[in-house]
Order: sequence, then C-alpha cells, then structure tokens
Amino acid sequence: MHPAVAVGLVFGGCCSNVVFLELLVRQFPGCGNIVTFSQFLFIAVEGFIFEANFGRKKPAIPIRYYFIMVAMFFTVSVVNNYALNLNIAMPLHMIFRSGSLIASMALGVIILKKRYSVSKYTSIALVSLGIFTCTFMSAKQVASDSSLNEEDGLQVFLWWLLGIAALTFALLMSARMGIFQETLYKQFGKHSKEALFYNPPPSSIFLSSLCKSKQKHLHDSLVVVIHHKPFQVPVIGLTLPIMWFYLLMNVVTQYPSKS
Repeated sequence: MHPAVAVGLVFGGCCSNVVFLELLVRQFPGCGNIVTFSQFLFIAVEGFIFEANFGRKKPAIPIRYYFIMVAMFFTVSVVNNYALNLNIAMPLHMIFRSGSLIASMALGVIILKKRYSVSKYTSIALVSLGIFTCTFMSAKQVASDSSLNEEDGLQVFLWWLLGIAALTFALLMSARMGIFQETLYKQFGKHSKEALFYNPPPSSIFLSSLCKSKQKHLHDSLVVVIHHKPFQVPVIGLTLPIMWFYLLMNVVTQYPSKS
C-alpha cells in the first residue's frame, strides 16, 4: 500500500471515528463499554477468519505472553472508558491520549535505556506544552461552571482531577504495553496482525463475561442503543435506530487505524 494512502486511511479513520464517538457520548455518556465491546467483537470475527484461519493457525508468539498483554490492554481500555464518566470532556480525552509519545519516550529512557536526539526531545516538549495548556483550560472551565454552587463545584472539580489521574495511569500503562510488545517483536519477529487478534478482542469479551457488573452495563447500554429514534441511512435507504448507525460507523472507521 502506498504510504500516502495508508496515512489518509489512518487520519480519515481516526477523525471520523472521534466524530461518531462524540455523537454517541452526547446521547449516552456511559456508552464506552458497548463501543469497546463492539469494536473488539468486529476485530475478533475478522481475525478469527483471516488471521487464525478458523483456529487452525498456530500463533508465532507463545500464548503466555499474550495473556500478559491482554491484562494490560483490558486495564487501559476500562480506565479510558471510565474517565468519560469523571467530567472529562471528549476533546480533552482525545488530546490527552495523543500524549502516548511522551509516555513511550519517558519509559523508553527509564526501562530500555534509550537515548534520543535533541530535536525529538524538543518535539515532545512542545506536545507536552499543548496537552498541559488544554488540560489547564479544561480545569478553568470545570472550576468556573456558573450553574453549580461552591460545594458542588468543588466536588465536580475533584472528580475531574480523578479523571485526569485515570487518563495518566492509562497513558503510562499503554506505553508500558508498547515496550513489552516491542521486546516480543525483537525476540519472535513482528506479527502485528496476530497481536491485533490475540490482544484486544479476547481481553474485552472474555473478561467482560467474568464480571457481572460489566454484563449489566453492556445489557443496559444495548437497551439504550436499541430503543432510540429511527434513522434512515442515506443512499441505501435502510432504517435503524440512530444510535445503531453511530455505533456501526464508529466500528467501521476504527478498523483502518488498528489494521
């Protein structure tokens, strides 16, 4: 694939994915788990058919290493989803998660003893400044909400701080998972499609089935998504609940960036 096409697919997929996620969150702020579940289910079905060859293909990387990555990925996904319930605005959530370069570089220096050029350190400093500025302005907006009294305003701000802490933890955990994956690729070779199948889908589907609260949350989310106003899809004329349309487009647009 030509690099320009790959960049276009990733950029277009990510931007449109965020748009549909924003539409979902506006209608139903607690939709994070159903969105993650739907995305991973789609990847699981696609990977089982084309990568695992219906379970007949043996993985190149031993399964025991994938168990570790599954635990990391599940933790990151749950914490990132839960942060949306802690007064974290979607733009801040998106910008904060874009700071993965910062976390990856910091852990690379600490764990892998890597050294980078001055230009890379300068670039990371500028990205950090941008994230700090966005976080600071978001904090001012939360603190100055005129619709809240002083006591409620303080409580909202404290929940917002907890959300920032959750995003920071998820960012560092995601960077640590990336370093672990990098060491596996050096040892066993790069198998990104295999990792895409064995990491996200089993972690979300299997671990969600072990948690009754997750099952109830998924059930409640499905009820909200199904019982929503109908929407006629342009061109094809298909009528379905508008939340189903947003969810479907979110699932489809996330695939280019993951593959």
